Amino acid sequence: MKADLPAPELSGSSDHSEGAKLVLVVDDSRLQRKILSSSLKRWGYDVIEAESGEAALAACKQRAPELILSDWMMPGMSGIEFCKAFREISGEDYSYFILLTSKSEKNDVAEGLDAGADDFLTKPVDGHELRARLTAGQRILEMQRELTLKNRVITETLDELQRLYDSLDSDLIEAKQLQQSLVRERFKSFDGGDLSLLLRSSGHVGGDLVGFFPAAEGHLGLFSIDVSGHGISSALMTARLAGYLSATALDQNIALEKTDDGYQSRPPREAIETLNELVLDEMETEHYFTMMLADIDLATGRVVAGQAGHPHPVIQRSDGEMEQDGTGGFPVGLMSGVTFSQFEMQLKPGDRLLILSDGVTECPDAQGGLLGEDGLETLLRTHQAVRGPALFEALVQSMVDMSGLTEFPDDVSGILFEFTGPSQEK
Repeated sequence: MKADLPAPELSGSSDHSEGAKLVLVVDDSRLQRKILSSSLKRWGYDVIEAESGEAALAACKQRAPELILSDWMMPGMSGIEFCKAFREISGEDYSYFILLTSKSEKNDVAEGLDAGADDFLTKPVDGHELRARLTAGQRILEMQRELTLKNRVITETLDELQRLYDSLDSDLIEAKQLQQSLVRERFKSFDGGDLSLLLRSSGHVGGDLVGFFPAAEGHLGLFSIDVSGHGISSALMTARLAGYLSATALDQNIALEKTDDGYQSRPPREAIETLNELVLDEMETEHYFTMMLADIDLATGRVVAGQAGHPHPVIQRSDGEMEQDGTGGFPVGLMSGVTFSQFEMQLKPGDRLLILSDGVTECPDAQGGLLGEDGLETLLRTHQAVRGPALFEALVQSMVDMSGLTEFPDDVSGILFEFTGPSQEK
C-alpha cells in the first residue's frame, strides 16, 4: 500500500513566472499523482501525468519534460527501467530525473544513479524538501543549457575557423606553387659550366629566392636573396624583387645596362646600391634582405660579386680544397645612402661555386648546435663526387639526418655553378 503524500502548507505566489517548467509525474497511484500535481501547479509548474513507465515514455516522445518525478516501484516497467529507457531516447536537451522511493540502501541508490537518475526523494515526500530539490534541479538544468549553448558557439566558431584555415591553406599551397614557379629552371647547362638551383621554404612560402639571367655575351648573372622573416609578406617581397632581376624583361633588370650591342652587367655593388634605394623609396615594408649578386665570365671563370650581408660564397676546388671569403656587407633595405663593395673570385675548370642562404649553415643538430661553415665544408668533402642537382639533394638529406627534422626552421636555398671552361668546338 502506497503512503499518502500530505499537501505541503506553503504560501506565496509562483516564483517561476518567467516561463513555467514542464514536470512529468509518473506513479501508478492516481492519488499520489494528484497530490504531487496539486503542489507543483501551485508552485507555478506545468504538469503532465502518467500512470506507468510505458505511458510516460510515450508522453516524453511527444514533448520532453524538463523535470521528471517518478515512483520507483510500479507494476510493469519500474522507475529504474523507465529512467534507462528515457535516457536512451532523450536528445540534446537534458531532463532532471528524481526517483521517489522508500529504498535507502546504498546499493539501491547506486543502481538508480547508474540508470541515469539525478536525485532521490524518500517517501513519504516532504513538500519543502521536494521544492528545494526541484529548485536545485532547475539550477543544474540552467547551467547545462548555458554549457550547451557555449559548446554550440564554440563548435560553430571552430567550424568557421576550420573553413577559414582550409581556405587559407589552399591559398598558401597555391602561393607556394607560384613562388616555386619563380625558379622555373633548376638545372641549366651553359658553354662554360652547369648551373643548379635549390629553393626549399621552411613553411608554405618563404623569403628566399635564387635565380639567374643572361648578361653580356658569354656572361651569366646570378643572384641569391634572403628576405627577413617568414610567410606571406616575405614571399610577396621576394616576388617583387624578382621583377628587378628578371631574366626575360632585361630592360627592367637593375643588374644590367643597355648598350648598342644589347645588355651588359653593371658592377654588382652599383646594382645593389640601386636596389637598396628602390626598396626604401618604393616599398612600404619593414623587411630587409641579404643578397649575393654575381657576374660570371663563362670563358675565363672570373667572378665579380657583390655581397650584402649574405653568407660567404664557397669555392670547392677540383682537388677538394675549400675557400670561403667575401666582404660581408650591410643588408639591403635598412638605411639609405649605404655604399656596397664587391670582390673577385677565379674559377678553374673542375672548380665549383656555391652560394647558400644561412638556412644551411644555421641548420641545428640534435645537440642544439649549428652546422656552421666548418660543418658545411665537411659535408661538401663527403659529397665531392656528387654533381649537379644531386649535390643539393645529398646536402639536404645530410641536414635532415643531422637535425632529425623534415622541416627546417629557416628557408634553405642555394646556387651551384660547376665551371668546366668553354668547349673547344667552334
